[in-house]
Amino acid sequence: MPTRIMTIASLFLIAFAIAFSASVYNELPENMASYWNAANQVEGYLPRFWGAFLTPAITAVMLFLFLVIPKKDPLKDNINKFRNHFNSFAVFIVVFLVYIHILTLRWNLGFDQINMAAATIPTLGIIFIYIGILMRNMKRNYSIGIRTPWTLNNDQVWDETHSLGSKLFILSGIVSILGVGFGSYVIWFTLIPVLGSAIFLIIYSYIIYHRLSKP
Repeated sequence: MPTRIMTIASLFLIAFAIAFSASVYNELPENMASYWNAANQVEGYLPRFWGAFLTPAITAVMLFLFLVIPKKDPLKDNINKFRNHFNSFAVFIVVFLVYIHILTLRWNLGFDQINMAAATIPTLGIIFIYIGILMRNMKRNYSIGIRTPWTLNNDQVWDETHSLGSKLFILSGIVSILGVGFGSYVIWFTLIPVLGSAIFLIIYSYIIYHRLSKP
């Protein structure tokens, strides 16, 4: 996805989120539910203003970072080699944040039958799957990916680590989506595969680096 299209699409989504918040602002409760546990019970609240506009503000900051990072990275030429995939990932994140924001507003407007975990985890699973696709195309850089001292110092270590990481994150995404059928345990079907994959890949990059360093 070209940067121009990514920027326009993201700005449109952020503007939509802000406009929707403004249109329902007076109907929202003074203290808005903002965080739910896996059993769909509210565990956190925000004042109405922050509940209505914090997520769009965070999304705008994220978009700014997605635009700046490729220009500031010491290996920006490598990012340019997979920039279309990077831009698509940025849009995925913006869509996810706006989607969560709309769900939150609807819940606070009285649609409290929404199961927040069941509604959000599949979307996270899709993001993990796309991260796996992104990893397959990533070149060595300092901004995104499995950035250990060993991957950042060796292209082969980077490539081998991310080749395996691609498979693990795609699998993690599939497990997350399937985990929706397990009720309140769904969060474990998301956290364990992703965290386990990340920790394993850090160790794997160390092993590959030292294997290649042997005379």
